[in-house]
Amino acid sequence: MSIRIGNAPCSWGVEFADDPRNPHWRTVLKECAEAGYKGIELGPVGFMPEDPAQLADALAEHDLELIGGVVFRPYHDPAQWEDVLDGTYRTCKALVAHGAQHLVLIDSISERRAPTAGRAHEAEQMDAAEWVAYRDRIAETARIGAEEYGLTVGIHAHAGGFMDFEPELERLLNEVDEKILKICFDTGHHSYAGFDPVAFMKRNVDRISYMHFKDIHPEVKADVIDKRTGFYDACGQGIFCNLGEGDVDFAAVRQVLLDAGFTGWCTVEQDCDPTMDIRPTDDARANREHLESIGFN
Repeated sequence: MSIRIGNAPCSWGVEFADDPRNPHWRTVLKECAEAGYKGIELGPVGFMPEDPAQLADALAEHDLELIGGVVFRPYHDPAQWEDVLDGTYRTCKALVAHGAQHLVLIDSISERRAPTAGRAHEAEQMDAAEWVAYRDRIAETARIGAEEYGLTVGIHAHAGGFMDFEPELERLLNEVDEKILKICFDTGHHSYAGFDPVAFMKRNVDRISYMHFKDIHPEVKADVIDKRTGFYDACGQGIFCNLGEGDVDFAAVRQVLLDAGFTGWCTVEQDCDPTMDIRPTDDARANREHLESIGFN
């Protein structure tokens, strides 16, 4: 299997299943296919139908394959553990029903961390006991996905959460068994955090099971970091730009993947604010065309 390029509902502004600003799920499927993609992520569980027959018919109508799904929940908050488990089990069931492979775990935005997104040296750190409990919650959902459902589970660093900066990601990878937890590597969030995505990939490519392709506008990044702008406001200011217009070297990313013999899906994610003047289908098409221009098929 070669490297295949998919997209995700977040490119249409879908971050939370119950957000009234979301486009209809059928619109997302239709426009994803119109932009030339053959695969799509689930989005937040509950955005697309949890009735397997209904979703299967819609995917088939647009010749789309379900790639994976994300559990974007507050791992950092022990009081929200039941919510994390709810997202985990429902997402796993949906993925298995459609033959999707990738379960992605993301610690959602924390009020303690959002103000220091992109500034590792200023960010609040967990104490030893809090870290162990946090790590164990991530490991348990990874175990559920890998052992109970047979999925490939990847941890995804994300701006504004407690799994944001490279040292935290590397610490988690050192402490959780690779058999249950791999990496869903997001090029844009790694750049937003202030680290070199290509250098990280070279060191850790053997553990990367899945990729999220995202680019970062360097001038917007510098501005939002200087002004301590929150994550969602930064999205509204266009920090996640079209691929090829930012500071991520996707030709180098491609070469690292090729050198490692990587196969399977890489998914475009262009997080955006759905209240802004956005053109999701046009952006999705432009992103696909850019990737094709540098050798991705």
